[in-house]
Amino acid sequence: MELIDSHAHIYGKEYAADFEEMMERAAEAGVRTIVAVGADLESSEEALALAGARENVYCSVGIHPHDADGVTKECYERVRKMALSSPKVVAIGEIGLDFFRDRSSRENQEEVFRRFIRMARELSLPLIIHDRDAHDRIMAILKEEKAGEVGGVLHCFSGDLEMAQECIELGFKISIPGTVTYPSNEALREVVRGVKIEHLMVETDAPYLTPVPHRGKRNEPAFVRFTAERVAEIKGLSVEDVGRITSFNTRKLFGIPQPAEDDTIAYMIRNSLYLNITNRCSNRCTFCPKFDDFAVKGHELKLSHEPNCAEVLAAIDKASGFEEVVFCGYGEPLVRLDLVKEVAAELKRRGLKVRVNTDGQANLVHGRNILPELAGLVDVLSVSLNAANAEDYQRLCNTPFGAAGFQGVCDFLKEAPKHVPQVTASAVTVPGLDVGKVRELAQSLGVDYREREYAEVG
Repeated sequence: MELIDSHAHIYGKEYAADFEEMMERAAEAGVRTIVAVGADLESSEEALALAGARENVYCSVGIHPHDADGVTKECYERVRKMALSSPKVVAIGEIGLDFFRDRSSRENQEEVFRRFIRMARELSLPLIIHDRDAHDRIMAILKEEKAGEVGGVLHCFSGDLEMAQECIELGFKISIPGTVTYPSNEALREVVRGVKIEHLMVETDAPYLTPVPHRGKRNEPAFVRFTAERVAEIKGLSVEDVGRITSFNTRKLFGIPQPAEDDTIAYMIRNSLYLNITNRCSNRCTFCPKFDDFAVKGHELKLSHEPNCAEVLAAIDKASGFEEVVFCGYGEPLVRLDLVKEVAAELKRRGLKVRVNTDGQANLVHGRNILPELAGLVDVLSVSLNAANAEDYQRLCNTPFGAAGFQGVCDFLKEAPKHVPQVTASAVTVPGLDVGKVRELAQSLGVDYREREYAEVG
């Protein structure tokens, strides 16, 4: 279990009496990393000092919009100097606009916001944005100042789903605070439902915005787990999934090193254990994200070598709590047919459910009908159909088999139910695809059909 509190103010007097105990509670809750966020010159210096003293603390430096009226040329120079002083400084912020309290003039808030965006672009650092009752101006200024060049995060997000999608298109993450646990905050839960987990981060904003069940008390990094649990419930994921994925997102945005790991052979998503046995694939699908990034749901799937049967079984033995085992990584599992058969035989001996996600071209790859060889070993076969005709299939999937590639997938789907109890055709919902026709084709081939999100793996 890993969680990152992506936004906390833990350097203040609120924690002076029990700082070490607070950090221990965070570690016990699975919070391995904390981003201490500066809100003015003094707190930015405190955050920087804390990051320098603690291996698991990183920081940002900036000036909150409340203090915009007092920002001078010297203030910018001090923030810039702090930003350049340590690699532990991972962002400029929090900066932005607060039109709720208006403690500084709106004109000055906007000018300071713009100047800090320009500084972030100059220093190639992402932004941590404070936005309260200023949605339209925030979005306008981010676009006008080309903030998408460095990206960042809208912390304690309070906009609607449409705004969240606009932020994501601009290259920003959406950070979810403890307010998602408040019974009245259905609007934020709707944002969580509508935004892919790959675009979300979690935070406490400690000592503020304490989540249920501790609402009314001082917030602290350990409580980010309650936010992650609520997000998991909304998204239909495990809290481990949410922790892993949001931590990956946070590390990637802020340039925080990912923990060193061995090759990921077995990995959990929800209640399924996925097996990553090859990065090879016959197709080069236009929608496959591995050509940009080998990460899926917070798992790094680039292999240094193709694992043998003993390595795969050892990886399975380390996992627990799964309901099925799925051959599906960043590659086509059936190019390693012999390994699939060997591992699947052992899994069936253990009484486990086995699923294979495939591009359906195994018969073309191996030059024979391999489906009889899967009988008794595979319970579910999910085949990527992805198109209703050969032309669209070639355009989307770049099969090396030409027109025979699409026909081969269709033949594979038609033959598969004779040997595997449950067969499903799937399609990635890429723009311009007529999913209705793909569904009709799947039904004509005698198999079930499901749609997958754009670039979904597993």
